Amino acid sequence: MSGFAELFTEHEAAGEKITPGQQVTAEVVSVAKEWIFIDLGGKSEGAVAKSEFIDNEGNCTVAVGDQVKVYFLTEKKQEKLFTTKVGGAATQAHLEEAYHSGIPVEGTVEAEGKGGFQVRLGGNVRAFCPFSQMGLRRVENSDEYLDQSLAFKIIEFREGGRNIILSRRQLLEEERAARKEELRRTLQVGDKVTGTVTSLQKFGAFVDIGGIEGLIPMSEIGWGTVDDIHSHLEPGREVEVVVKSLDWDRDRYSLSLKDTLPDPWEEVAARFPEGSRHQGRVARLTDFGAFVTLASGIDGLAHISKLGAGRRINHPREVVQLGEMLEVEIEAVDLERRRLSLSVPPPAESEAAGESAPNGAQPAAKTGGKSKQKTAGSADNRQNFRDYQSTQGKQADRPMGTLGDLLKAKMSEKERK
Repeated sequence: MSGFAELFTEHEAAGEKITPGQQVTAEVVSVAKEWIFIDLGGKSEGAVAKSEFIDNEGNCTVAVGDQVKVYFLTEKKQEKLFTTKVGGAATQAHLEEAYHSGIPVEGTVEAEGKGGFQVRLGGNVRAFCPFSQMGLRRVENSDEYLDQSLAFKIIEFREGGRNIILSRRQLLEEERAARKEELRRTLQVGDKVTGTVTSLQKFGAFVDIGGIEGLIPMSEIGWGTVDDIHSHLEPGREVEVVVKSLDWDRDRYSLSLKDTLPDPWEEVAARFPEGSRHQGRVARLTDFGAFVTLASGIDGLAHISKLGAGRRINHPREVVQLGEMLEVEIEAVDLERRRLSLSVPPPAESEAAGESAPNGAQPAAKTGGKSKQKTAGSADNRQNFRDYQSTQGKQADRPMGTLGDLLKAKMSEKERK
């Protein structure tokens, strides 16, 4: 009976079947000088070259009792040989077997060529990996791959190995699919996970959390209003996020960065008690009032009835503008609904409060926009009126003289003409 026949018979008796290229998970039972021996179950063992588990410092990365994932390569002299990937001194025969079996191969990226990269497999075997097959996303910087030793899959093996096309993307997709299945069994809404920002869009940021890519919507970037996402995040940055929703069927996942940050409303009662006055910036205007930002993530509403200084207005824009700094008073605090009700003190009252501020405190800043122009205009009008009164008073103090004096002055004027 041939070696493969004996192998198949043995595993069929144990209720299993193994074929070249099949990936198995096995336990390390022995670590020798050149080989790692693994337990396949059913009194069957296999061997993997120890060199595949040596790190850059020359240390072996596995020990007895560890679980390893390996591919069945072939059987020689009744020994079942496994590999993590075909590489090193790989021969043409090994590469062709890896192609038919789907076993990964190890290659070194040597140079960038037209349409892709030149890769060296084993000794002097040359192969080619197109740009589109190098990663899950478009290659932005080809220099980062040069001189790197990477795992590939052979997707074309022609002309006896003289024409070999590689794909790293297929391996990454398979690994990602395996991680996704693992996440599907373990990940729950509300979990806090670490991921890497992959791209920024107008509507949010995409984050890879290992196996799946989720979206942080703009509303979940921070507690305050986010106008420019680039001021908060950048591609490649590692972030901690909270899982908000998981839709495995449509491959849509929502994440939150905001939920990992301190909640500013926990300090609202202490920072903004009822009756206190603060400077805020007008963030939004509606038909019923103006929303004013007092701190990051803390907005309050000044109802339209509180904006006209006692007179009726049709819209908040008549007295305030977006971005304008405004002095407001806290009328009510609703922590349960996260709402602050604001009022705007009359200008005279605000100025008086500023002038009488204790301990040398400066008066509140004048409001800008139309309100500022109106205040400045009113001050100018009052000054002009005072100047007019002063002038009129001086003229009233001068004596007018008698009627005769006036006629004499008039006749003298005519004679001069």
